[in-house]
Amino acid sequence: RKLGVETWSPWQCAPSEFDWQYSDDETAYVTKGLVIVTTAAGERVEIKAGDLVTFPRGLKCRWKVLETVEKVYKFG
Repeated sequence: RKLGVETWSPWQCAPSEFDWQYSDDETAYVTKGLVIVTTAAGERVEIKAGDLVTFPRGLKCRWKVLETVEKVYKFG
């Protein structure tokens, strides 16, 4: 099944750390970099180039970008 990621919106971020809350469901395909996402419940997930991830609406988390990350994403 084709996801159509070539039509998704691009996003990139240099190494940094920040809190984030998702106001909508988001699906993202990471094309470059390395990130550790830690949820408010303490769950840590490593996300790297080649990963397809889904963030549910309402998720509160902390992003720790270890290597400049590039992704394409869509809401819904």
